[in-house]
Amino acid sequence: MMTKKDDLIFKGLHVIAWIIFVGLCIEAGALLVNFVYSLFNPKVLGNLYEKLDLTLLYQQSKWVFFGVYSFVLFIAFLKAALFYVVIELLLKLDLSNPFSSFVAKKIAQISYYTLSIGLISYIAKETTKNLAHHGYDVNLLSKFWVDSQAYILMAAVIYVIHQIFKQGIALQQENDLTI
Repeated sequence: MMTKKDDLIFKGLHVIAWIIFVGLCIEAGALLVNFVYSLFNPKVLGNLYEKLDLTLLYQQSKWVFFGVYSFVLFIAFLKAALFYVVIELLLKLDLSNPFSSFVAKKIAQISYYTLSIGLISYIAKETTKNLAHHGYDVNLLSKFWVDSQAYILMAAVIYVIHQIFKQGIALQQENDLTI
């Protein structure tokens, strides 16, 4: 049974999840619009979203620019998708009966998205580190994948929670059958 304090905290988390989701959508949208616009007008590369000046990288190699910026876009869209799944979970989560297959499925999806963000961020970090050794100016992009290991660890923790929920569902179904 939820107390008023628990209900207030849950609603607060829901609002925070929406705020984060909207912010991530704005960021992903701005990055995408900047990328598409820079394809038609490369002169704007000095004024990209978050003061990202990738003019030198574009001049060094268009293919490296496209590849590295693709990492940025992919990670941004995965983060937005992750919070969309979190919001879906929060909208349909019944705290009086939390052990449902829907909740377990959403927790698994959250785990997979989190792992994907962590792995792609790690690959991007290692790729840009290698590109930097070859003389490419990619230092401005490191802020987009600085937390790759944290995402991988978080995915592991969420996956454990998913397994606990699966076991809880099995126990609940077994309990329902015996009654």
